[in-house]
Amino acid sequence: MNDNPPLYLGFDLSTQQLKGIAVTSSLKAEHEVKFDFDADSKGFNVKKGVLTNPSENEVFAPLTMWLQAIDGVLQRFKDAGMDFSRVRGISGAGMQHGSVYWNYKGEQALGSLDPSKSLEGQLADAFAHPYSPNWQDASTQAQCDAFDAHLGDPTRLAFLTGSKAHHRFTGPQILRFRTKYPAKYQETSRISLVSSFLASIFLGKIAPFDISDVCGMNLWDIKAGTWNERLLSLTAGSTDTSEIKDKLGAADVPEDGGACLGNISPYFVQRYGFSPTCAIAPSTGDNPSTILALPLRPLDAIVSLGTSTTFLMSTPYYKPNPAVHFMNHPTTPGLYMFMLCYKNGGLARENVRDSLPPPPDAAGPWQQFERLASMTSPLGQSSDLSSPMKIGLFFPRPEIVPNVRAGIWRFIYKPNTHSLMAADETMWKQPEDDVRAIVESQFLSLRLRSRDLVESPTGPNAHLPPQPRRIYLVGGGSRNATIARIAGQILGGWEGVYRLDVGENACALGAAYKAVWSVERKEKQSFEELIGSRWKEDEFVERIADGYQEGLFEKYGPAVEGLDLIEKEVLKGEKSI
Repeated sequence: MNDNPPLYLGFDLSTQQLKGIAVTSSLKAEHEVKFDFDADSKGFNVKKGVLTNPSENEVFAPLTMWLQAIDGVLQRFKDAGMDFSRVRGISGAGMQHGSVYWNYKGEQALGSLDPSKSLEGQLADAFAHPYSPNWQDASTQAQCDAFDAHLGDPTRLAFLTGSKAHHRFTGPQILRFRTKYPAKYQETSRISLVSSFLASIFLGKIAPFDISDVCGMNLWDIKAGTWNERLLSLTAGSTDTSEIKDKLGAADVPEDGGACLGNISPYFVQRYGFSPTCAIAPSTGDNPSTILALPLRPLDAIVSLGTSTTFLMSTPYYKPNPAVHFMNHPTTPGLYMFMLCYKNGGLARENVRDSLPPPPDAAGPWQQFERLASMTSPLGQSSDLSSPMKIGLFFPRPEIVPNVRAGIWRFIYKPNTHSLMAADETMWKQPEDDVRAIVESQFLSLRLRSRDLVESPTGPNAHLPPQPRRIYLVGGGSRNATIARIAGQILGGWEGVYRLDVGENACALGAAYKAVWSVERKEKQSFEELIGSRWKEDEFVERIADGYQEGLFEKYGPAVEGLDLIEKEVLKGEKSI
C-alpha cells in the first residue's frame, strides 16, 4: 500500500477569502487552509474583502492582495505538513465575472519569477489596472442598457449568451473600463477572469478562459460555441474586433474542461517543492465549481448560502430567459447549468442579526437569530391560512433580481384578496420580525424563479407538486439549522435537505475533484462517471432537515405570488441603478 498517495489541490478565490483543499485520488480531504483578506492580509484597508466607491456604486479588490494570499495559503499548507511533491494536479475556482487587466509586461513577469521573492513583490507592476471589479459592483447600468438593446432586447441577449445584461458581467465591465480608463485599456495586453487569473499564476503564463466561466461575460454565444461578433464590436467600440479578441485570447477557449493547460510554473517547483510534472487544469467559476462538489442527479439543487445566495442545477435542456443564468457545464459537453444569483445573501442576514437587541441570556448572536426564526410562525401568520402574511425585501446592497436600489421594504400581503399594504410599526415588530422574514424572502425568490425549471417526480412520488429531488446546502449559512429547515419548508425536496460535509469549502472541493478527473480519467470517461464511482455519499453529506412537508409547502405557494406582487410594487417608479 502506498503511504504517500498522490494529492490534488483545489483553490477558491472568493470575495472574502482564498481557500485551499488537498484531496487524494479517493476524494478524501487531507488538508484544508484559508487566508482571510480582512484578518490576514497586510497593507490593504479592505472590509469584507473589498474596497468601495459608493458615489459610482463601485466595488473592487486589490490584485496584489490576491497575490499575497496565494503565497500565504501555500505557506499554510507547508506549515500543516503538506508534501507538495505529491501533488499531481491543480485546478481552481474564482468568483465569477471579475476582470483582471494585464499589461504588456505581465506574461513576461509570470514566466521569469524569482523563487526567492514573493508573488506580490514581483507582479505588482504586471497589471494595467491594480484592481478587479467585484461581483457586487453596480456601476455599469448604462453599459447594461446598451448590451440589452444591442441585439434587440434582453430576451435575445439571454438566448444567445445565457443571461441578460447584469452589472457584474464582464462584457459591460470591460465596456465601462474602456471608456473610463482609455489609456489603461490601451496598455492592456490580456484580460483574464478571476478563474483564469488564478490558473495563470500557477501556470506561469496567461491561461485561457474556462468553457463554463466564459459564459458569464455576455460575450459568448453558447449554442454557437464562439464569441458573438456584434457584442465584441459593442465592447470594443469598433467594427474591427481583432484587438479585443487578442486581449481576450479569443482563439483559445478549450472545449474540454479537463484539458491539461501545461505543467506548473518553475517558481512553485523551486519555492515550495512541487513536482515539475504537476498538471494545471482550467480553473472555472465559483458557481460552476460548486456543482462539481458532488455528482448531481436530475432534479438535485444546490443552494449556496455564502456572501451571495445562489441556486444551481444541471440540466440537458437549454431554456434561457432573462430571469435566470444558463452556462455550459464545466466538465460535461451537452449539459448546461442554470443559476439564480442574488447579491444580498449572507451579508444581508448578518445585518439583521446585528440589529437584534442583546439576548437575555448568554446566547450568541446566531443563537439569538435562530431562536427568533424558530419562534416566529411561517410568514408571521396565525393558524388561519387566509390571514395576512409578512413578506419583505432586504437589500443592503443594490440587488440584481429584481434590479433595484439598496433598501428595505416590509409589506403585509392578504392572500385571499391578493392585496398589499406597506407595514408600519404596529403591524411589524422590528427587528424581531425581520429575522424569519429575511430568510423566507430569500427562499421565496428562489422558488418564484425556479418554478418553471423543476418538475414533479416520477414513480411513487408522482403525485407531489414540482420541486427539486434534494436540496444540498453549501456555504456558511448551511451551518444554521433553522435556515436549513426553512429552506425545506419553502423549496421542498422530497428526499430532504442535505449539507455537504465540507459545505463551506464546496467551491475548492469541486476544483480539487476537477483536478482528479483531469489527471486520472480514462479516454472519454466523464466527470460524473469517475467522481461518481469514488464518491461515498455517507462520508460526504448529511441529512440536516426535512424537505417537502405536505400542507406547509402548499402554504408558501400564495406567498410566492405575494413576493412577486411586492417586487412589482417596489419596481414601480424605481429608477434602475
